[in-house]
Amino acid sequence: MKRFHVNLTVASVPEGVRFYTALFEAAPVVLKDDYAKWMLDDPRINFAISERGDQVGINHLGIQVDSAEELTAVRAQLERADQALVEQRDAACCYAKSDKYWIADPTGLAWETFHTLDAIPIYGADTDVAPKGGACCTP
Repeated sequence: MKRFHVNLTVASVPEGVRFYTALFEAAPVVLKDDYAKWMLDDPRINFAISERGDQVGINHLGIQVDSAEELTAVRAQLERADQALVEQRDAACCYAKSDKYWIADPTGLAWETFHTLDAIPIYGADTDVAPKGGACCTP
């Protein structure tokens, strides 16, 4: 089953956590100094905020899938939408390791389709202790 994903860049994670916890009537399932994530069932969404990103606002949108098979099945849809698909395997991002595909809509907004493999103790490839290979949450 698919879950809609929204990642926002915020000015303050603590302020965002206070606001979105009240809005969703649920505490985040992941809470770090620079990141928080809610996995909601009503509406079915993976909603994340962080202080990372160039501008406050929408960082990217996406679709989270439950299996590697489902991710492979979605690939054809992504390629029909945008031939400039970018594939990442074992990507370290947002305190998780995932396989993912990135595309951009006609306005340039990034869309991430991913299958989460495991939790990790770092934000991602843009942290000092992470292996080299690009910034987190970018294709």
